[in-house]
Amino acid sequence: MPFAGLCRILKVILIHPPVSKPSEPPAGLARLSACLSDNFVEHRVIDANLEGMLYLMRTFVRTGMPVGRWSLRACKNLEGNLALLRNPGTFANQSRYSRTVIDINHVLNVAGQPCVNLSLSDYADHRLSPVKSDDLIRAAENPEDNPFYSWFCVCLKDALAECPDYIGFSLNFLSQALCTMAMIGFIKKISPRQKILLGGSLTTSWVQITGRTNLFPGLADEVVTGAGEDKLLKLLGINNIRKNRSTDYRLLSPNDYLSPGFVLPYSAARGCWWQKCAFCPEHSENNPYFPMQIPCVTDELQKLTKRHHPSLIHLLDSAISPALLNALIKQPPGAPWYGFTRITRHLMDEDFCRALKKSGCAMLKLGMESGNQSVLDQLHKGIDLPIVEKTLKNLKKSGISIYGYFLFGTPPENEESAFQTLDFVCRHANCIDFLNLAIFNLPAGSPEAKSLATEDFYDGDLSLYKNFKHPQNWQRVHVRNFLDKVFKRHPAVVPIVKRTPQFFTSNHAPFFTFPNF
Repeated sequence: MPFAGLCRILKVILIHPPVSKPSEPPAGLARLSACLSDNFVEHRVIDANLEGMLYLMRTFVRTGMPVGRWSLRACKNLEGNLALLRNPGTFANQSRYSRTVIDINHVLNVAGQPCVNLSLSDYADHRLSPVKSDDLIRAAENPEDNPFYSWFCVCLKDALAECPDYIGFSLNFLSQALCTMAMIGFIKKISPRQKILLGGSLTTSWVQITGRTNLFPGLADEVVTGAGEDKLLKLLGINNIRKNRSTDYRLLSPNDYLSPGFVLPYSAARGCWWQKCAFCPEHSENNPYFPMQIPCVTDELQKLTKRHHPSLIHLLDSAISPALLNALIKQPPGAPWYGFTRITRHLMDEDFCRALKKSGCAMLKLGMESGNQSVLDQLHKGIDLPIVEKTLKNLKKSGISIYGYFLFGTPPENEESAFQTLDFVCRHANCIDFLNLAIFNLPAGSPEAKSLATEDFYDGDLSLYKNFKHPQNWQRVHVRNFLDKVFKRHPAVVPIVKRTPQFFTSNHAPFFTFPNF
């Protein structure tokens, strides 16, 4: 029975828009779903990303005219390839996995042409920019131009037939922005009075950089920044808020994601516990650190594992705290898990690493950033290279895979220190299983940006980044050439780059460790 004070059943529809990697359900909406369920709010969750992609590919195979041997083969084998990507055995063969993913992506890409370069992880419209307010509004005014239109026009009409109080969109990535606005525009065209909520991490960032809380007036009736649970309930008139759990995937788990088994994303904290790195968006946007109580985290993870039987748990924290790592050792979640963690002295202890492995840790993502100590110090990373080296060796001995993250083109780096990073990776290539090699983007609002000569990174009022003149003339074009022509071609690096999963990257990487898990 509803608790006292709730005068009627309310309806909310939550939507995860295209495009993001369709390997696991959206964690943000699972958190909102838990909060709504605890407070007896009738609601529905739609993963428009997964459903839209599958519909678009299958419709193209059924009605399109694929040209060329590759397109014909990829279309013919689509259903078989989708099944292979959901089969653990595919991940035991790197070549088979690569062919499968590339063929699925090819069908999706061809289905989005000629105006959109569509992939399993990105959406690039040749006509519109996701960081220009005018272009986003244009996407809303012309929803029929969106490649997903034939799917969402039916889906959203069905949603409107339920007469929801609110339809909420969770906008987290730039690759979702144009589709989000097209879907909102479609709703407003056929039902102008329908109330629209716009939330998600990208929405929050836009509000912070622009200072505007009324983004897209006439389209978004309410803009929700930060954690949306309490704000959503207050909009619905619920003040006596109940909270029994943090995550609920019951409205999402039946969906057929492109992974071998159900992947359960889980966030134990908002923000980062370190909060000292220079140029970090978390720091520049003043995002506070809000961890859940650790006993609640370990208890809930075990309950979720018993309910959903995940093949993998994805811990989403910006950096899993040492305290949580210790707790997972003492109270394992009951399924393999992976996540991002800082390199701390805990990982210098071989027994600690072996205990992590025993708890279910399949892979750790490590932000090593640079192989030059001076660069690390100037970035305030709090990382000592001898500790990094010992950590890599300990994790390797323990059987935990390593996804190494390195960042190039930062203000303190130059070509010489970039070569030192290459040397570091080569010396530890036997310990590093996968690589993320990124070129530095300067957050527009970072305090450090004030000391640099900057210009617009993208031509748009909603760009989160600035271009800058590098203090040591190590410009972006030079960094890109170094990565493409030197770093990635080094004989010690080539095998690691080839192992790194296309499009799905770290989301699929742990599955390659399971034969030895």
